[in-house]
Amino acid sequence: MDLARRNLCLLVPALAAAHARAAGTTSVPTTVKRFEDLKASTSNGNSFRPILEGTTHEGFQIEAHQTELAAGSMPHAAHHHRHEEMFLIREGVVEVTVNGKSTRLGAGGVAYIASNDEHGIKNVGTASAQYFVIALGKD
Repeated sequence: MDLARRNLCLLVPALAAAHARAAGTTSVPTTVKRFEDLKASTSNGNSFRPILEGTTHEGFQIEAHQTELAAGSMPHAAHHHRHEEMFLIREGVVEVTVNGKSTRLGAGGVAYIASNDEHGIKNVGTASAQYFVIALGKD
């Protein structure tokens, strides 16, 4: 069988998708959730609301959640990992520190954290701060 490069390029993703289906993994389905319906777990005055976790149709790992931090608190100490993350600030004032450099962000602010960059986030305001996290890739 003679396969042109163009056809081979089309075949590889199809085989990968077939493999994922055979392995029992499916991509994250379309999801529509109202904020008030996201179930929160709380600890030390902070809350965490999972939104979704799984893989895209191409097998790329994705996870999203919402966090609410009490004034002056952090979800955990600065750390690093292989996957990338994006913080989307909903309300309040946070300080995002990446590789030792700190930046204050308010509502609408965004931070993208590349793979293995050390990072942390802290609520530096006087009221609670809320933000969404989108994690991309595997560790």
